Amino acid sequence: MGSSNPEGSELPPPPPIPPNVVPIVGGEKPLELINKPAPPKRVPMKRPGIGSQGQKISLVTNHFKVGLNKSNTEFYHYSIAMQYDDGTEVDGKGIGRKVLDKVKETYILELENKEFAYDGEKSLFTVGQLPRKQLEFTVVLNDISSSRSGTNGVSGGSYSLEESQGDRKRVKQSFQSKTIQVQVNFAAKISMQAIANALRGQDSDHFQEVVRVLDIIIRQNAAKQGCLLVLQSFFHNNPRNFIELGGGVLGCRGFHSSFRATQSGLSLNMDVSTTMIVKPGPVLNFLMDNQNVKTPYQIDWIKAKRMLKNLKVETYASKMEYKITGLSDKPCKQLTFFLKSNRGQDGDGEEITVYEYFAQHKNMRLRDSADFPCINVGKPKKPSYFPIELCNLVSLQRYTKALSNLQRASLVEKSRQKPQERMSTLRDAVKSSKYEADMMLQSSGISIGTEFMQVEGRVLPAPRLVVGNGEDFSPRNGRWNFNNKKLVKPVKLERWAVVNFSARCDVRNLVNTMIKCGNMKGISIDSPFDVFEESNQNRRESALTRVEKMFEYIKSKLPGPPKFLLCILSERKNSDIYGPWKRKCLSEVGTVTQCIAPTKVNDQYITNVLLKINAKLDGINSLLMVEHSPSLPLVSKSPTLILGMDVSHGSPGRSDVPSIAAVVSSRKWPLISCYRAAVRTQSPKVEMIANLFKPVSDKEDQGIIRELLLDFYTTSNNRKPEQIIIFRDGVSESQFNQVLNVELDQIIEACKFLDESWCPRFMVIIAQKNHHTKFFQASGSPDNVPPGTIIDNKVCHPKNNDFYLCSHAGMIGTTRPTHYHVLYDEVGFSADDLQELVHSLSYVYQRSTTAISVVAPVCYAHLAAAQMSQFVKFNDMSETASSQGGSGGVTVAGAVPVQELPRLHIKVANSMFFC
Repeated sequence: MGSSNPEGSELPPPPPIPPNVVPIVGGEKPLELINKPAPPKRVPMKRPGIGSQGQKISLVTNHFKVGLNKSNTEFYHYSIAMQYDDGTEVDGKGIGRKVLDKVKETYILELENKEFAYDGEKSLFTVGQLPRKQLEFTVVLNDISSSRSGTNGVSGGSYSLEESQGDRKRVKQSFQSKTIQVQVNFAAKISMQAIANALRGQDSDHFQEVVRVLDIIIRQNAAKQGCLLVLQSFFHNNPRNFIELGGGVLGCRGFHSSFRATQSGLSLNMDVSTTMIVKPGPVLNFLMDNQNVKTPYQIDWIKAKRMLKNLKVETYASKMEYKITGLSDKPCKQLTFFLKSNRGQDGDGEEITVYEYFAQHKNMRLRDSADFPCINVGKPKKPSYFPIELCNLVSLQRYTKALSNLQRASLVEKSRQKPQERMSTLRDAVKSSKYEADMMLQSSGISIGTEFMQVEGRVLPAPRLVVGNGEDFSPRNGRWNFNNKKLVKPVKLERWAVVNFSARCDVRNLVNTMIKCGNMKGISIDSPFDVFEESNQNRRESALTRVEKMFEYIKSKLPGPPKFLLCILSERKNSDIYGPWKRKCLSEVGTVTQCIAPTKVNDQYITNVLLKINAKLDGINSLLMVEHSPSLPLVSKSPTLILGMDVSHGSPGRSDVPSIAAVVSSRKWPLISCYRAAVRTQSPKVEMIANLFKPVSDKEDQGIIRELLLDFYTTSNNRKPEQIIIFRDGVSESQFNQVLNVELDQIIEACKFLDESWCPRFMVIIAQKNHHTKFFQASGSPDNVPPGTIIDNKVCHPKNNDFYLCSHAGMIGTTRPTHYHVLYDEVGFSADDLQELVHSLSYVYQRSTTAISVVAPVCYAHLAAAQMSQFVKFNDMSETASSQGGSGGVTVAGAVPVQELPRLHIKVANSMFFC
């Protein structure tokens, strides 16, 4: 699409709505839009070619070649249903595999010796078909106590102890063997030919189905080794793989595996993966660690009940596994049950406590359990109890709660592996998996190599940068500094003040160092109007109150609103003050602010802080030579808008916390180093951005894109963008079509609303960091691949336009490249020009002096969403969530209105407040 308007033309007012056309409100569309034929569906573009620029480098990657020795193999998919003899469904995790192993062992002849792959739930796959489309089997399992609560014995698996409540309840003998009915029904046939079609670049609807079967075979291989399975990762029960994180939590190192279609054929991608597990061992020890208490008598049993629910324990008494369903209301020495005598006559027996039972009948003196609740492994109305002292948490149980900052930092630090260490770990994992001996892989004609695939990369030269006084230079190894250099556009820091929230800091030294470093960089810094120290009596107040009182103090002393406030916090991470302070400054007052928590004040630290302050106050730290010239291919010739889009979600398990959608846009074309942001809330866990375009009837918020288009227009000499380049983060391959056909349509609608005849050219690029492909130097160098390493061959998609870029210098651990997918291109970039643009956008990040791992617009969008999410306390979400005016609230039919973000103050809305 081309622009039909002359360059420099003004944006006309929105076209009037004809009286006979109803505007789009509440999902209704005008008649003329309903009758309008839908545009053809967009699909990801094919690769137009590969790049050639840069110095070639030999690499290997953690993909292992997969051989397809039987291209005509057909998998048969069967649905599985399992029921106990009383008609209840078998639903315990892990039980299905035991049942099918028993089926295979018992009915090997009826199954004609077929190998099969089972997904652990409802699906089974065989190579070739079973004798009949419908089969029924009956099996008996002898040890399934952990799967059926309420039938488990407390004393060695023989008796179920029931709490006595006035009427005497007998202890019932429970049998461990269970009869299970298994029904197998044919569902579908899946041909391996789909893989060959996909590798030839042909569209194949069945390719993902075949890959799913192969992934299930690999998972089954791991399950037979006793691994914990988490999505496409598996974790061995080996203490050498455990990482101590504190709080009763361990990191468990394992492996991710997935089959990928590449230009070189089918490959198995294996990578090191980490999950969190509950620390195995005595339950009391875990609870003390988890609650950070020194004795069991300090344990909060209400919290303990929530934490232990559904975890599995093994008992000293029975050596069997049980699932925890709750805790008893009474302590062990008060919890009674009726114990029937050995004579077996009705009414014979005695009422006895659980504590006395184990002391008198099991000769087990309990030291720590008498005053504590018992663990219930039965049903609520039919409890079955064990003293907590006799219970050990079994290994490899996932910990799904959110980690603390300390735990998260420890996990990151202890999970790092240098490139050669990671290669060695992966090579050993492939060999120890013994895929060559897997009968299911053999029968399907699949062979998996044990050597890393070789690929050829290219190292792009770093772009030249411009700093103050027109000086230019080339970064080395993806890094540079501002020693003896001035900023391109330094600001004058005036009408500012320092606010100190209880931090132990030499403020005078801090200010003097700022003034000295600022002068060296060209920033003229006046002395602050004042330093506002928080009074001791306010420190015990809530964070919100502390912020309000501080602003009252500031207002009483300053002659007018400050232009800038430097805020000193005592905590480096997640200070309670941070969110309310940012909201007060950016939303209510309209003052740019910078928060710091200095532990050591020196020139380097202060210089890094000044880079952020300069960018926030509309300064520019450095520019690319090609944007300063300007001579960026295609971008410098026509007004070009660059968008970075991301959605940030609440922590796992918090379905009540809204997602935050952020879009940043370039401004002041032909520059590509300056941005502003628009942020909205939307329904929890929704990845597609909902507020890109809104109808004219919504006067409070006309949508993200219109807001950003108008900003570009006013900052780019009244030029409308003729080209819009979209970088989208955070979406998987299954969502590519939604980005192309839902989000892009909204952006086009926003353009059309401003000018019906305006047709900018679009480009859509997905940036993925959440993948498992790594690259290593084939020379055996212990270092990471050099910054600027790009790969667009062999390991990339056989048809689609994608490439990997390691733009940053990996100083710690193993470099994770960014995987870029070019879905759509009306601009007409060559492979080299596009790769140069993407590489260059990794060098325009204003708050650091290093190339970053993903393009700056995407990084800024992530920062903007994270910072704005601090504005609202989402921890207290309820049905009273705000649904009043403002921007960003979005609801789905029947849902509770989503809490909205406050609007940014007009004075800071166009700033790089997120920098």
